[in-house]
Amino acid sequence: MKIYALVYCLIVMMATIGCSKDNDLNLFTVSQDVEFGSQIDSAVLANPTDYPILNKSQYPAVYNYLETMLNDILQSDEILYRDEFNWKITIINSDVVNAFAAPGGYLFFYTGLIKYLDKGSQLAGIMGHEVAHTDRRHSTETMTKEYGFSVLLSILMGEESSQLEQILASLALQGTILAYSRSNENEADKFAVYYTADTRYYNPLGVGGFFEKLLAASEGNGIPEFLSTHPSDENRLENIQNTWNNLKASEPVLTSVDWQDLEAQHSAIKAILP
Repeated sequence: MKIYALVYCLIVMMATIGCSKDNDLNLFTVSQDVEFGSQIDSAVLANPTDYPILNKSQYPAVYNYLETMLNDILQSDEILYRDEFNWKITIINSDVVNAFAAPGGYLFFYTGLIKYLDKGSQLAGIMGHEVAHTDRRHSTETMTKEYGFSVLLSILMGEESSQLEQILASLALQGTILAYSRSNENEADKFAVYYTADTRYYNPLGVGGFFEKLLAASEGNGIPEFLSTHPSDENRLENIQNTWNNLKASEPVLTSVDWQDLEAQHSAIKAILP
């Protein structure tokens, strides 16, 4: 009986791989990504002490700026789950220099990050990076690696049929995302370049410029919050540049006027942030 269960387990796992558009192993369904993200979103909104949310009705221009940027990025042909995910931006009113993504399209940006950045293209790069984390389903892929086989086997054997839901709920209540692997981070950097190149408005090297700024600031001052939650790699900037170099054959028409207009908008947004 156990042999049959193991065989069936492998079949189900192969079926799961087939349902994942990037062909990576992921035990969770796309709808469970959305459910998990919604739980995290609710947990964040219910905790104003740790996550003071910037009021959208009081700062509509700030939200419009980020939402327009997100909509531009989502037009990229590289986006896998444009229609399946609930793409939503939440701005946290805190000086923390950080951003994070939950499964299912839920993106969170701190005002400290927005004010810290010099250029709109840097923000677009970081947004592309966070979009990649959720669109490539990095959180639930990580959960699959940590819990997948044992969870699936227990479900198949009828031992703990609710274990999957319990894991989702417990992780959501923590209000945090599992740590990403180095390969996840490099993939998110790569797709940030792809997404922003497709928009024709944002300098595709913006994500690299942001990391250069962070690394310079970290010398003698400790590790910035973003690097503590997004592990650094000595080859990261080189990987970003190489990704862009490989795209140059189909380089879109990007003019300095486009970028200057974006920087002006970014400066205006920074000026009205609390």
